[in-house]
Order: sequence, then structure tokens, then C-alpha cells
Amino acid sequence: MILPEDAADATLIGRVWSNAENGPCPVLIRGGRVLNVSVFAATVSGLLEIEAIAGHLAQSTDLPDLGHLDDFLNQSAGHLLAPIDLQAVKAAGVTFADSMLERVIEEQARGDSARAQDIRTRLAPVLGDNLRGIAAGSEQAARVKTLLQEMNLWSQYLEVGIGPDAEIFTKAQPMSSVGCGDMVGIHPISEWNNPEPEVVLVIRSDGTILGATLGNDVNLRDVEGRSALLLGKAKDNNASCAIGPFIRLFDEAFTLDVLSRVRVSLHVVGADGFDMTGESPMEAISRTPASLASQLRNRNHQYPDGAVLFLGTMFAPVKDRRGPGQGFTHEIGDRVEIASPLLGRLINWVDRCDACPEWTFGTRALMRNLAMRGLSEKV
Repeated sequence: MILPEDAADATLIGRVWSNAENGPCPVLIRGGRVLNVSVFAATVSGLLEIEAIAGHLAQSTDLPDLGHLDDFLNQSAGHLLAPIDLQAVKAAGVTFADSMLERVIEEQARGDSARAQDIRTRLAPVLGDNLRGIAAGSEQAARVKTLLQEMNLWSQYLEVGIGPDAEIFTKAQPMSSVGCGDMVGIHPISEWNNPEPEVVLVIRSDGTILGATLGNDVNLRDVEGRSALLLGKAKDNNASCAIGPFIRLFDEAFTLDVLSRVRVSLHVVGADGFDMTGESPMEAISRTPASLASQLRNRNHQYPDGAVLFLGTMFAPVKDRRGPGQGFTHEIGDRVEIASPLLGRLINWVDRCDACPEWTFGTRALMRNLAMRGLSEKV
């Protein structure tokens, strides 16, 4: 159930911990089988640097078979990892009107969820009507900025939401992201938080956008709401970044234009019986994926190991959970499913950061493992 609906026609790159290989392997998913592509490169980062890699993979008929995908989902042969390794993990913020409004509400509420509904009632009719359909950096955006400044409603979040410069921040460290089936972590100081379902671009070191996957940019609304300077504490924590299940490479049928029209769904089910669903279109984004990628990687900033870029969340969950007017927040044990027909399903369960497995397998551990397996020259 985690594969795209047209998986038979898709080039799907993943990463698994293989018990047989005693380490992480970049893999190709074909016909439900997990095929080891370490013959091309020992890391996903290196694999994606190979020119026309999708074509090379399509022509390969003798790749080592590590087992059926089910063998990794039930962990008899190993387990799924995030489908990236050495790439920088970056994110764009406030790129959709609804989440833009919610960021302003967080700022006004100073991180207090109890105040959010009153502020939402006051601001939504004004900001919502002005923000929807605006192209960031346009003349219309500049006129809206002037109007909102005159109404004393301008915000730092609106500046990056509809101004010329996007918010691009570091979401997580290379090698720290968790994959499909793993726990995702909420910092124990947070009482107001949410999943952020996003489309994630996969970008080669030269800036070429190669494909996409799904991501959960787990967010602490109360922490960032107290101060935007706490963004790092709100975003980069143990198990707070989930990516997967697989990278889908672009081809003739699956292009950047097709990606810009996908719909992403969110489904949260709690042990307390809470159930929340939603669906949003990528077409509602205020900046094109290509323009966001160009603000990430350009002559002023390079990523020699490649990068992935979260494109911003379309969702700002506000369904009451703990009581009227309290809005949404996670509870321990929540099952979070982020899905799109063309990208598959990313499924994780929520726990506290200090209860999730510690991140111990970093870049040095990877290099040691590859050297032990005789793969250090294929990084």
C-alpha cells in the first residue's frame, strides 16, 4: 500500500538496511522486488549524480535481489530507511496561503494555542481573502503588502510568504531523517504541534531537479510561535524529519509539470479515537517548485552532495482535539499517513523525541561501514 498507484511504470529509488549486506544499500524497486544498485554507487547521493541514471537502471537486468518489499516492511530481511543519505535536508516555509495565515496566527498568539481560535476568527476574513491566488514577488503582492501594512497586519511570515525572497531553512542534518514505518518525534516541551505533509524535491549538485518524494516536516507550533528565532528548536530534533517511502525519478510521463498538479492527502488516526483527514493541491503553492529550487541552489550557495527541498505544507490542521477552541495537536501513538497517488504513502507513528531511537548512524559510521564492505570507492 505504500507504492504509487502506477508503480509498474515508475522509477523508484529507495534505501534499505539489508541484513544480508550488513549495511545500508541504495535500491531500485521493481515488480515488488528490492534490487541492490550499489554496483552503480554505494550512496543515493552518488547514484543521483550519475548522468541519465534512470536510463541506466532501466537497462539493468542482473541487479542483485535483496528480497521482496514485504520482507523489508515486516523487517525479516532488514528495514526501510529514508531514501536519501548525504544530501542536505532543506525546507521552504510559508508557501501556501492557509499555512501562511496559520503562521501569522502563531505569531500573534505567542505560541498559546488557547488564543489561536479568537485570532483566527479575527484575521482569517481579512488575510485569507488577500493572500489566496497571489504570486510571490509580484506587483499584486507588493500592493497587498502596502495594504496590510496600513492595516497593521504585516508580518515577518507574510514577508517570506509573498515577498521576493523565500524562506529556506535547514530542516535536518544529512543522515538523520527517518523513513516510512519509523517513529517520528515531538519534542517533550511542546503542547501544540502538528504534522506538515509536503512534497520534497530531489536536487542534484548542479541544481537539476531529478524527482520527488513525500515528507513530514514535523512542527512545534508553540515553540516557533514564541519566537521565530526558535525555528531551529522547533524543526530540528531527534526523529523530527520523515522522508519517503521512495524517490520517484522524472521521466516522460512523470515530469515537474505533472508534480506541480499532484494532490497530497493527510490522515491522522489516534489511539484516543481521533480521526482527521484532508487533501490539498500543489497548484495552490505561491511559488513554483523550480523557483524555490533556484533560491536554494545558485551561484551564491552550492550543495556538492545534492539536496532535498521540502516545498512547504498545504495543511494547517485546526480540528479541535483536546477541547473546544484548542485546535489540533499530536498525541503519543498517532498514526500519520501522508499520501499522493503518484508518490505513494509515507506512514509513521508519533512518540516523544526522547523516546524515539537515538540517531547514531551518521556520516562517519556510513564511511566505516562502506569501507568494511569494500564499497568506499563507490560513494
